[in-house]
Amino acid sequence: MSRFAATFARARAEGRIAFLPFMTAGFPSLDESFDVVRAMVAGGADGIELGIPFSDPLADGPSIQQASYRALQAGTHPRDAMALVRRLRAAGVEVPLVLMTYDNIVMAYGEEAFVRDAAAAGADGLLVVDLPPEEADSLRARCRAAGLDTIFMAALTSDDARLDAIVSRTTGFLYVVGQVGVTGARATLSEELPAFLARLRAKTDLPLVVGFGISKREHVKALEGLADGAIVGAAMVDLVASTPQAERLEKVQSYVEVLTGREEASTTSR
Repeated sequence: MSRFAATFARARAEGRIAFLPFMTAGFPSLDESFDVVRAMVAGGADGIELGIPFSDPLADGPSIQQASYRALQAGTHPRDAMALVRRLRAAGVEVPLVLMTYDNIVMAYGEEAFVRDAAAAGADGLLVVDLPPEEADSLRARCRAAGLDTIFMAALTSDDARLDAIVSRTTGFLYVVGQVGVTGARATLSEELPAFLARLRAKTDLPLVVGFGISKREHVKALEGLADGAIVGAAMVDLVASTPQAERLEKVQSYVEVLTGREEASTTSR
């Protein structure tokens, strides 16, 4: 059983949805992103989406764009992201790790080498956000041979034919884009999301994981019974960016505990 399958099965057995926060590799620095990921796991994260910084992150809003810029200014290379995955595994991090990237990075690195190095480092899946599933046959074949899942995104604006093409090429989990637009925290979830998740559920048994716009415990709770997981990206990056270094890891762990409900449960039990 893959790490993804085991993670979602465990969350279902516990009557909850899985939580997979996002962090940009190399932000605020490579060492600090290593520590931040470990703090997320300590707070109860079921998996991690690790972004490889890119100069033109078109799917991302201002928060993650700024994090990518700062990581690139510090010299972070895709190989550093691979090394970060390897370091996390060596430190005992066992949750699934997804590498999020853009196709330019994969092409510049070399598709064969990128997949080989990601798998060797200990990644579980790749999310290449601007690679159309219909044009991903080569990447999918290499990932399948290396034991990596290929994760694609389903958008609220997609018609049924497009959704069929997406779900038929996705493994691991389906990334459900919960808002129209780029990444960034929102006050509320889209009113269209419940019906969209029902459409997707009728098409696939893949775990449905919602990202874009999620930042609060009530957002996560609203997805219970509708989705299998939630991703928090921009709000997590904003927290890291706005918190003094001495307080950062404690704040990150506490935020994850709040989002997953662990802090609430701990308070109730006292």
